[in-house]
Amino acid sequence: MLARKVVLDCDPGHDDAIAIMLACASPEIELLAVTTVAGNVTLEHTTRNALRVLDLIGRADIPVAAGRDRPLLRDLSTAAVMHGESGLAGPLEVEPSRGPADLTALELIEQVLVSEVEPVTLVATGPLTNIADVITQLPEIHGRIREIVIMGGAVELGNWTPAAEFNIWVDPDAAKIVFESGIPLTMIGLEVTHKAWLTDEHAEQLRGSGRPGEFVAELLDHFVKFHQDRFGWPGAPIHDAVTIAHLIDPTLVTTLAMNVQIDTISSLCMGRTVADRWSVTGLPANVHVGLDIDRDRFVTLLLGRLSQLA
Repeated sequence: MLARKVVLDCDPGHDDAIAIMLACASPEIELLAVTTVAGNVTLEHTTRNALRVLDLIGRADIPVAAGRDRPLLRDLSTAAVMHGESGLAGPLEVEPSRGPADLTALELIEQVLVSEVEPVTLVATGPLTNIADVITQLPEIHGRIREIVIMGGAVELGNWTPAAEFNIWVDPDAAKIVFESGIPLTMIGLEVTHKAWLTDEHAEQLRGSGRPGEFVAELLDHFVKFHQDRFGWPGAPIHDAVTIAHLIDPTLVTTLAMNVQIDTISSLCMGRTVADRWSVTGLPANVHVGLDIDRDRFVTLLLGRLSQLA
């Protein structure tokens, strides 16, 4: 089977960093480029973190381009309270060996889409600002996109407001553009990712598996403790890595096609993914929505692949 060609648009972030590492550790994925967006922390930090992670695993050959530094219409709100001001609280910080490409994220994505013979999958694990630019500014090459897989949204409760998940809430206007694009779309939301958690025990398993494993263990030291202290959970959900795991093994996540609309108006429900699971509106399905995950197989896959990184 040919490897799935992927561009990862992200805002590292602990779980974004692990998603990058999982993609690079998996022969089923050919990671063509990484683009960054402001979200978990500012664009300067998310870009630096992407470069740091690729350096760590010896993949400085993968191009990185910086994208939007703020949402389309709103002021930027970050999740620094969770990820730390740098975005990767935990490990000792090391400066990356290189800077980002001279291209913007949009220009790099365009370059990749045009140059590849087969359609490319766009994976988005942060706010959808860059992907909305692809939709609005590159309409002539939408056919070069195989599908878009996002980490974001929820069928039920949010995690940043009672109604909204963080990535969608940060830039709901961009999300609306993406969800209405007509391009095949899979939403890996909180129903799935809140089951995809790692614990202190998993951190200890990785700690002795080389520098990448040590790095992830140090990330988990911070990330797990935050979730234990804030929510009383036994571990931390590795939200963004589920998008990559889903591409590696589509049987891990159970999905259902449904209509999903983005609320961009209500003060109470701004950023809510209004998911019509029971087809009460009669509107056509526009998204495959994740509803469940085989957690044990996800954890086995993730730990196995991360431990193989040299």
